[in-house]
Amino acid sequence: MTSQRTYDLGKEGEIIACNFLKQHGFSIINQNWRIGKLGEIDIIAKDNNTNELTFIEVKSRVTSIDDAKELITKKKKSQLYKLAKNYLFLKKINDCACRFDVIAIKINKSSKALEHIKNAF
Repeated sequence: MTSQRTYDLGKEGEIIACNFLKQHGFSIINQNWRIGKLGEIDIIAKDNNTNELTFIEVKSRVTSIDDAKELITKKKKSQLYKLAKNYLFLKKINDCACRFDVIAIKINKSSKALEHIKNAF
């Protein structure tokens, strides 16, 4: 898959994820929040059902949801923890329940599937 197709797939997945989250009681705070070369958090949202600040990694694949879920490596988790700590520090958020979710999406011509994994790590 070319890098442009991968990028397009990722963007489509993020749109699907945001729509899903809004339908399930989330308020989107930021999309593609980036800090320097450290990386980015795909979606930062408030879960209005639990009042938790939620850092969400979206993984989209054409093959299967399982392929998407397996892409959250130890290195990626560590990077997301650092990004979240920086976000909380820069936004001066001290006393807030937080969690990390993963949304795995399968997108291809024949079907779409989504799995929302709360407290993924």
